[in-house]
Amino acid sequence: MSNSITKEFQTYLKLEKSLSQNSIDAYLTDIGKLSQFCSCLDPARKVTELELAELLQFVHWIADLGMNPRSQARIISGIKAFYKFLLLDEYIDSNPSILLETPKIGRKLPDTLSVIEIDELESVIDLSKPEGQRNKAIIETLYSCGLRVSELTELKISNLYFDDGFVRVIGKGNKERLVPIGGKAIKEINLYTDNYRNKMEIQVGYEDHLFLNRRGKKLTRVMIFTIVKDLCTLAGLKKNISPHTFRHSFATHLLEGGADLRAIQEMLGHESITTTEIYTHLDRDYLRSVILDHHPRNKK
Repeated sequence: MSNSITKEFQTYLKLEKSLSQNSIDAYLTDIGKLSQFCSCLDPARKVTELELAELLQFVHWIADLGMNPRSQARIISGIKAFYKFLLLDEYIDSNPSILLETPKIGRKLPDTLSVIEIDELESVIDLSKPEGQRNKAIIETLYSCGLRVSELTELKISNLYFDDGFVRVIGKGNKERLVPIGGKAIKEINLYTDNYRNKMEIQVGYEDHLFLNRRGKKLTRVMIFTIVKDLCTLAGLKKNISPHTFRHSFATHLLEGGADLRAIQEMLGHESITTTEIYTHLDRDYLRSVILDHHPRNKK
């Protein structure tokens, strides 16, 4: 596949679809897999010449590689977006992917943490180390604000409105939203900035980033994952925990506390309420109590 098509597709995803760089990179990786498959079929064959039957072979090919249905569905979604772009830019006359079906995915819900477990994670942080208070502020911010890991790494000091109890977050597609922040998170962030960040030598270009590494640059997504995984090991928690676990716990605890689903949708930055509904995996006892307490037939 030519570099020009790849670059044009990248521009299309960025400007017309308003995707983040992480999403764009994932799409380009998917197209790379398709291009690799195409070469296996026939080195002279072009991706723009593939037909539905060959795309179906590609789906079987990625399944044979051992990819789970969720990964397969994501790749197929990328392929569909690519062929839609090719059609719009008149590289092809018809879209061969239009009848391509994605595998059925069971809704897999990640683990959540209880408030006690989150406190346990924070308790094993070594505050005698320079980065200790920073890590505690990171955990508290992830949980208190329900941020995506990319939103955390891009959080700016100029977007902290502690007097008003809000932080401005730049979410997917560069969409901004205001998220409430509680006193505990504000306290931990202030301790971090006063005792650690303000004493650092900060690299040019990162003066406004809140969370920094030892070299004075913003933390990477991988570093946030590593911090969380290491704390999980130290605390002896057996759950499969990632930075997103705190976002999931944030939404679940709000819902269990009686928060409105629409309000949670706004705080999480979800375009569709159906996405937010993934977080409503409440236990049976809680659901039963809600129904018994609120259904008109059960009121005395």
